[in-house]
Amino acid sequence: MAEADGAEDRKPTSDEAHSAFTPPPGMEPEPLEEDQPTSEFAVPNGLAALPAEPEEGSAFATPATYSAAQSPPAYTPAPGFPVASPWQDRMRTMLRMPVDVRPVPESVHKQAEAGPAVGRVLDLTLRIGELLLAGGEGAEDVEAAMFAVARSYGLDRCEPTVTFTMLSITHQPSLVGDPVSANRTVRRRGTDYNRLAAVFRLVQDISAPEVDISLEEAYRRLAEIRRNRHPYPGWVLTVAAGLLAGAASTLVGGGVIVFFAAAIGAILGDRLAWLCAGRGLPEFYQFVVAAMPPAAFGVALKLAEIEDIRASAVITGGLFALLPGRALVAAVQDGLTGYYITASARLLEVMYLFIGIIMGVLVVLYLGLQLGASPKPEEVLQITHRPLIQIAASMVLVFTFAILLQQERSTVWIVSLNGGVAWVTYGALHYAGGIPPVPSTAVAAGLVGLFGQLFSRYRFASALPYVTAAIGPLLPGSATYYGLLLIAENRLNEGLGSLTNAAAIALAIAIGVNLGSETSRLFMRIPGAASAAKRRAAKRTRGF
Repeated sequence: MAEADGAEDRKPTSDEAHSAFTPPPGMEPEPLEEDQPTSEFAVPNGLAALPAEPEEGSAFATPATYSAAQSPPAYTPAPGFPVASPWQDRMRTMLRMPVDVRPVPESVHKQAEAGPAVGRVLDLTLRIGELLLAGGEGAEDVEAAMFAVARSYGLDRCEPTVTFTMLSITHQPSLVGDPVSANRTVRRRGTDYNRLAAVFRLVQDISAPEVDISLEEAYRRLAEIRRNRHPYPGWVLTVAAGLLAGAASTLVGGGVIVFFAAAIGAILGDRLAWLCAGRGLPEFYQFVVAAMPPAAFGVALKLAEIEDIRASAVITGGLFALLPGRALVAAVQDGLTGYYITASARLLEVMYLFIGIIMGVLVVLYLGLQLGASPKPEEVLQITHRPLIQIAASMVLVFTFAILLQQERSTVWIVSLNGGVAWVTYGALHYAGGIPPVPSTAVAAGLVGLFGQLFSRYRFASALPYVTAAIGPLLPGSATYYGLLLIAENRLNEGLGSLTNAAAIALAIAIGVNLGSETSRLFMRIPGAASAAKRRAAKRTRGF
């Protein structure tokens, strides 16, 4: 009876027990997942799925040479292809608007799911701004870069502030939220336009909506930029300083002997300045020391009384290699764009460096007068017109100036051509047309600024590498030396008048460059500028 009952228990209860899909006795069926994919496009068992973020080197990874500037749109929208606009133009438009009317970003593509890491974003923003400000970039472009980085990572309610040595940024998440502020001090400034261009590319990629760069990737690229070596070794920079002085002496009427004398004097001055810098002396004394060797070579040639030798051209060439044209252009640009504190500090820096050059040259000229050298100040302004030689000398001057600024090798030839055009324009207006030096210089500098901005917009880069070296032939070296000679001969009124003329030429260069840059923006379409114009902040239009 018991066996009969056991047999009934083992008896199948339905026809499903005889199905071919019924698991055999002793094997437990695998539990079914709730969202188990059943599509034929599902990844088969045993085959690993592709990672969400491919590693570097994968066929699906973004190439290392990828840049947002060269990326074409995925499709053509109805209005046509969008107009490519650099980040500095877009961000400058929004920076000039009040915070409460700035447009909110359509999508924050680089923001993490848990929200932006406010502290890290602000730190990255300050580090990028520090490199730009230390490289000589204008205060407005530095603020635009900082605003672009912060906005790209989700911090749209930010206010960056830039002064001469201080960077600060404040983020207020809401009207009732506590603001978060951070600042950074620029302790050391140097000229490296190669690094400046790399930072501009990083900001361009961060602010591009079609490129997804995480905070870690941005920090990694920034660290690589900081570690990068200069594109030219030290001996190349020293030789470039000598060639610059020699080309400048040829530009103002010097010959072969004068060329080599100016080159050797500039090389010695450069080495002495490096020695003083290694000892920790301030930059003022470095300029004093660097100005002495070219002046000493000029006085020596004057004492030798060699015929057909323009000793004054040696000193003038040395002055061309020392005049702080880069700092002057940045100072005037900051002043014209409303950053008066930074502009005042930079102008004060230019004044100190200029006084250092004057002191170094005057000490040597005074010693030369005591030894019997009788300089003739009037011959300084009597420049022989040699158009072809002067054009070639101006392009060599710009070429070597670009190397001293540590520019990328791809931009050296472009800026040399821009400098040649500037000198041809100046020569046509001043020598052929008889127009005074100040307006002729302003027009030539305006062309430099116009072409420099167009080149920079085409390359999605900073305008400084295309502008700073190109103004080299326009610097007032002759007017400066003429004033120093008059002061050395105790003709103070005439000497101060010549130095004032040199300052006017320098200001004409800076204003012309800025005017050319602003003129180029009139022909560019900036996305969002039309809507921003309707909500533009109030601007003062009178002097009260």
